[in-house]
Amino acid sequence: MQLETERITLPSGKEAKLIDALTFCYDISDTEFKVLQTVIEKKTITEDELVEMLKLSKASVNRSLNKLVSLGFIEREKVQSNKGGRPKYLYKALDKEELVKKLTEDFKKCSEMFINTLPSFIRSSFGS
Repeated sequence: MQLETERITLPSGKEAKLIDALTFCYDISDTEFKVLQTVIEKKTITEDELVEMLKLSKASVNRSLNKLVSLGFIEREKVQSNKGGRPKYLYKALDKEELVKKLTEDFKKCSEMFINTLPSFIRSSFGS
């Protein structure tokens, strides 16, 4: 995934990575980003597989998965089991087209929120 290396130049001339925008708009941590990357790469994966692959605690992976599900980046599907105990889930990312569409729409909303606050900020800061 190129989000870690892909750069854009801001109006100030400063360069930013696309991962910076994800962090800003969604408050995604490095761990959550690693989990998302892995789910995208593997297509479908279990929590236990993620724990093993990423060498993270089960609690950390679980928190990351829950956040990514709530943000709509990945989906959780219950796995049917004859055994008792806690239910098992498979996690899969949105397909790439859906993910691009979601990010595009969310980045537009984020931008519009800033644009909509500008008039009142200018009036209150610099007078009517």
